[in-house]
Amino acid sequence: MKQRLWLSVAALALLSIPAWSDGVARPIQLFNGKDLTNFYTWLGAPAKGEKPYGKNNDPEKVFTVVQEDGKPAIRVSGKVFGCFTTEKEFSNYHLTVEYKWGEKTWPPREKATRDSGILLHCVGDDGAAGGVWMESIECQMIEGGTGDFILVKGKGQPSLKVAAEKRGNQFYYNPKAEPMLFKSGRINWFGRDPMWKDVLGFRGKDDVELPVGQWNKLECICSGDAITNILNGRPVNGGSHASHTKGKILFQSEGAEVFFRRIELAPVER
Repeated sequence: MKQRLWLSVAALALLSIPAWSDGVARPIQLFNGKDLTNFYTWLGAPAKGEKPYGKNNDPEKVFTVVQEDGKPAIRVSGKVFGCFTTEKEFSNYHLTVEYKWGEKTWPPREKATRDSGILLHCVGDDGAAGGVWMESIECQMIEGGTGDFILVKGKGQPSLKVAAEKRGNQFYYNPKAEPMLFKSGRINWFGRDPMWKDVLGFRGKDDVELPVGQWNKLECICSGDAITNILNGRPVNGGSHASHTKGKILFQSEGAEVFFRRIELAPVER
């Protein structure tokens, strides 16, 4: 049953793929292995009541390029909530990211699940969402919930149509279900454990994400108004009729150490 589910989502991702809007004929390595060229940083307040650090001001070295497992990687310490974000906007792309969780966590989430995320189609002002993020459609990265969609409100409210079923008081992706238009909140990937708890090191019985310390491959295919999230080769969530189809790409710092060693953007073709 799960195999049929994955295949059906993969088929959805390959239908009606538009051309690469910027005319790029080959993949772009957004991370050059040396520094944060192609990105800028944004950090919120280091503590309650203090002023945000803002743009390209990182006195606590939240974002650094390090050698990890013999290769260059961007280390996100997680100490201050914030992000590194692409300078340019993109549409109609296949994003491939390799990441792994580190051991370090920070208040207020030092005992909570390791948390980060990739925010797609980011528009508007930096910090418009909670003083830290941008208005966007998020591919969540969190222990037990990587691949969830979160609709991040800024000045406007993103929306996305997802084939989903309700289990308890939450919605889970199911390609056989009736598509529903979501205007807020989170839509879980299909196998998210219904007993999920926000505790450090949580593992669900059907988790696709590898354990802490191992490298994962996360892909987001943004094709027109469709988005498909693929984790370690398995499509885990998909939506269409997205309100946002173009924007910057943002990578979060959200209380947990995480490493990114590959950030590649390839065109999608018809």
